Amino acid sequence: MTVATLASEPSSRDRILDVAEGLFARRGYAGVGMKEVADGVGLGKSSVFHHFASKAELYSAVCARILSTIEDRLVRSLAEGGAPQVRLERLVGELMELLAAHPSYARLLLRSLFEDDDLAGDGPEEQAAQRAIGGIMESMATLLKEGMASGVFRASSVPHVLLLTVGQIAFPFASGEFGQEVLGKDVFDPAQVKRLKKEALELVQFGLVEQGRA
Repeated sequence: MTVATLASEPSSRDRILDVAEGLFARRGYAGVGMKEVADGVGLGKSSVFHHFASKAELYSAVCARILSTIEDRLVRSLAEGGAPQVRLERLVGELMELLAAHPSYARLLLRSLFEDDDLAGDGPEEQAAQRAIGGIMESMATLLKEGMASGVFRASSVPHVLLLTVGQIAFPFASGEFGQEVLGKDVFDPAQVKRLKKEALELVQFGLVEQGRA
């Protein structure tokens, strides 16, 4: 085995996070035990506790990793520049592509909205997750405010538009069997992802962009 191969292999911590992410997305915080995570990784339970002192810490670390990935993609997308409409449309499309490529992301994050009562809220992993959420929401709100101030976007309530925009990006990929029933097909089917992106971008264009400025 070469040094390059060793460097490319995920660490034990990353493998624990990968397995835990899939389990938490399917069954939620209460439905997963640390032994099950350990068995899925092929490690002893004590090895998992070596990396994460509790299930709450592991859960928070999984959420923080997802949110940091989303924030990184958002920051890179916005850094490419362009008019507010261009940046928003690119951002919506790229974040939807990211969630489509990682089916557990949106579902786990939706679950986490209702499961945070089980978490203390003061651990470093939880704080990292909260910082990432704050960065995501602040960046998107700043973009909306800029577009409204310039007259490109219609004057609206930024918090309400922000909430609706996040919902249309994330909910389809968190909807599970409900989404499949509505579409009649797998939400993650490439053709469905393409159509969802198209409809989301048209909602931005016709619902937020001032007509005549599109």
